[in-house]
Amino acid sequence: MAADLDDDGEQTVSINEYLESIEEEELEADLVLGGDEGDECTYSKGYMKRQAIFSCLTCTPEGNAGICTACCLSCHDGHEVLELWTKRNFRCDCGNSKFREFSCKLSPNKDVENVENSYNHNFKGLYCTCNRPYPDPDLQEQEEMIQCCMCEDWFHEEHISLGCPNEIPRDEEGEPLYEDFICKACSAVCSFLTLYPKTIRATGKQPVASVATGKDKSVLEDIPPKDEPGKLDNDVCSDTVQNNLVADMNHDSVSDKKFVVGESSQNNDSSSLSQSIANSNGTCILGVDWMAASIDSESRPLFLSKNWRDVLCRCDKCLDMYKQKHISYLLDKEDSIAEYEKNAKQKREEKLQKREGAELNFFNNLGHIEKMEILNGIADFKDEFRSFLGSVDPSKAITAADVNQIFENLKNKRRRV
Repeated sequence: MAADLDDDGEQTVSINEYLESIEEEELEADLVLGGDEGDECTYSKGYMKRQAIFSCLTCTPEGNAGICTACCLSCHDGHEVLELWTKRNFRCDCGNSKFREFSCKLSPNKDVENVENSYNHNFKGLYCTCNRPYPDPDLQEQEEMIQCCMCEDWFHEEHISLGCPNEIPRDEEGEPLYEDFICKACSAVCSFLTLYPKTIRATGKQPVASVATGKDKSVLEDIPPKDEPGKLDNDVCSDTVQNNLVADMNHDSVSDKKFVVGESSQNNDSSSLSQSIANSNGTCILGVDWMAASIDSESRPLFLSKNWRDVLCRCDKCLDMYKQKHISYLLDKEDSIAEYEKNAKQKREEKLQKREGAELNFFNNLGHIEKMEILNGIADFKDEFRSFLGSVDPSKAITAADVNQIFENLKNKRRRV
């Protein structure tokens, strides 16, 4: 939020700037919390696909437990709590054996331990390969960090093993052009991604891979990225995948459909299409034995295009491979941060509509006298505020004392009535 300085050197903001900042902060909180109001512990919901998680260093300094939003607010108020953003397949630990004598106020009857939960050094307040805290007390300016969509650790841009930070796909305004990032260590687990066309990987300018049938029949267009030291290259395998995709597109079950990778689309039908392509005849769209295929053995970080998950093969062989590697979540659209934030925005809109409806119902249920008092109060405030604005120097900032005087004048006016 931009702010000017008044004659006394204090920051000043306009009313519109202030209201916009409040709305931005509320939206940011809703995106992080996924629309969770924090009313009840999420333990009863089991291992949730994705939820906001916190670590209480007061209760578990070992960093081996995580708590939900409600427990953070109700059970750990005043404690040293770390916000970890979101974690997948996690169940609230609050009050279990890791908390010793401490009991959860919201859901006290819990298992001794949540065996499926996964923890990393983030729960101790440490991040990246440098194992430093965030914010880092030794830095005057905090560096931007990027989260790996697999291990869910956060990395400084200069520590993700790229030649330079300029290789991170961004537009001219510095906004990311990628949907997901996979760190160097995790890229070794999913080396099979190098067998897919390069268009699933984001570059400086977002690539588009399209498959269509009919008059404008086109093949999967593989737009090669600029020569970069960090790129993954396997042209032979990529060509094989393209040919298989085009061949499968001629199958009756997927005719007259189209999917786009690397381009956001609200009406994108790529998920159902990819499912049809992969399972229409039981043929793997990779078309090669990825275990025996020549894959670049050097692991490198990956920046992946929007909707890249929709293109992943879903044949029985690949499904078994995902299961063995414990990465089946990559096929789940609800696992992605983009989908998580999309659902959060939808919940926020529904909440605002519900709140507006509740306020209207409250007003409509009032008697005539109460309604008139509220309307007269609003009119009095508008008149007083308009009078104040007309009497002050427009070049001067409105201070707290000015606001207090407005309400004092309203009180005096009410007493005289």
